[in-house]
This record gives sequence, C-alpha cells and structure tokens, in this order.
Amino acid sequence: MTAKVFIDGEAGTTGLQIRQRLEKRRDLQVVSIDAERRKDPAARAELMNESDAVILCLPDDSAKEAVKLVTNAHTVIIDASTAHRVDPHWVYGFAEMADGHRVLIQRSKRISNPGCYPTGFVGLVAPLVSAGLVPATTPITVNAVSGYTGGGKGLIAEFHALPPESTSDAFRAYGFQLTHKHVPEMAKYSGLAHAPIFAPAVGRFAQGMLVEVPLQLWSLPGAPTPADLRKALSEFYQGEQFVSVASEAETAALQKARSGAGGYVEALDPEALNNTNNMKLFVFGNDTAQQARLVAQLDNLGKGASGAAVQNLNIALGLEEGAGL
Repeated sequence: MTAKVFIDGEAGTTGLQIRQRLEKRRDLQVVSIDAERRKDPAARAELMNESDAVILCLPDDSAKEAVKLVTNAHTVIIDASTAHRVDPHWVYGFAEMADGHRVLIQRSKRISNPGCYPTGFVGLVAPLVSAGLVPATTPITVNAVSGYTGGGKGLIAEFHALPPESTSDAFRAYGFQLTHKHVPEMAKYSGLAHAPIFAPAVGRFAQGMLVEVPLQLWSLPGAPTPADLRKALSEFYQGEQFVSVASEAETAALQKARSGAGGYVEALDPEALNNTNNMKLFVFGNDTAQQARLVAQLDNLGKGASGAAVQNLNIALGLEEGAGL
C-alpha cells in the first residue's frame, strides 16, 4: 500500500524542499492540510494520526506540542527541529554514523533529524574517536560556514534585502556566547568527553556548507598521519551511498596553489553539493608540521536537513533508501 506522509510546516524552507523531493514519488502520498486549518490542533491531530509518517518542520516548542497530538503507536515522527536531538527516547537520524544505526532508525517511531553543522562534525570526528586515532578527551575546535538559508526566514529576508552590489555582509561570524544549540548533539554523538569549541559563520550564499576540524597530530597518541586519518574514514564509509571520502589524489590537487586572473584560486566550494543528499569528507595534512585539517562539504538544506529527512523517512518505512534523493 502507498504510505501516507504529512509535512507539518511544509511552507518553510526545509518543508518546501522535503515536499519537492517527495511530490513525484509513486510509493508515497503526501497529504496537506487546508491553509485555514493549519493552526487548528484538532485538524492537525486528525491528519497526523491518519498518516504513516509525519515530518515536523517547526520551531522547537511547536515541535514538542505537535508530538503530543499523535496518540497512536503507528505513526512515525521525524522531527527536523532541535527539540529531540539528544532525547534518549528518540533515535538520532544519521544513518551512517555507526554500524547498525540504520536498524535503530528502521525500528523507531521517533526519529530526530540531525542538525546541518553536527552532520559534518560527527561525520568527521566520530569514526576517528571510535578507531582510537582521536582520544575522547582531545580538545576539539570546529569552524564552519553555512549558506544563509540555515538561519530561517528572518535571515533569508535580511540577505535578500541587501543590494546585489553590496559586499558588507559577505561573511558574518556569530555564536560568540559559545552556547550554540547544535553543540549538545555534537558532543553526544561524536564520542568526545568534552564539548567542542564551535565557531560558526554565515556567508552570502543561499545554501551549502563547509565544516572544518583542525588537528595537531603531534599531540595525539602515536602521532597519526593524514594518511592514517583518511584511511580510517574511507574504511568506515566504504560502500555508503551518500557519504564519501576524497582520495589522496583529489586532496593533493586542491592543496596545490594556483594563480589566475583573479588571484589565488585554490578553493573548496561550499556550494558544490547543493541540491543533493551527499556529503564529502576531506583530509588535508602536512606531514612535516604534523597537522591536519578535516573538512566536510555538504548542502545545509540537503544532507543537513531536507535530504536527511527523506533518507530517514525511506529507512523508517522500509523503502529504498535513496528514493527521491
């Protein structure tokens, strides 16, 4: 039978992209609520309890209230907010983060979609901690830049209002109170004993993301090489459809400085994987200095939000994992 899916909050950025990924599917029926009834709890509850799966694209408090409207044991809830990401009663929806984790997602009726920044961070760090290359007690810093769609409607409107010729907001660092809402899930699912220092930023581009973790390899037990880290990540993600690790040759090509008419053009493009559910991991290193820069490249609205929600939906409903992606 065709599974029925309701997106609560489908008018938002994440909800719209989820719907775009689902609307041409023949194995799913996406149901919507009449616009005039969107704020009617009774109408929403009726639709939720009739659905096989509900995807919540709501603010945290609204997501918590929405969960209470589901009173049956059948409906799968996938929450794209921050509300349940470290809740022990919910399964964290990052299928690739550990062996057997897909099974947990498939068996669960409560799945918390990961944050965009944590997807890159956990994807880079958790396998290395698990392999013993990075001790759990290692002090870690994570630097990241995201497209402005990650900031919601307010920030999107602010950037859209800027004149095209303006360059005053090309890059904006934030999170200086060191209390970003993504830090708890970074700490919990990376395997680290202490929360990382998180230095986020937003760039003047709509979507796309780079998440970087610098490492002093000389400070780690056994002083692992960049090649050791790359090998560990490659083996961990071997055979994965959506997470890949850049080869030594590809990494070396990016490390070679090149000069063009516009100046220095060596770059890793945060927008390269836009509109996909892919994430690519890079290990840049200097053997002499015994230093490395780990970088995750992904779409903050793809693998970092809407794409991941669809992937989790497919797994939870027993459908082909890459359908619609």
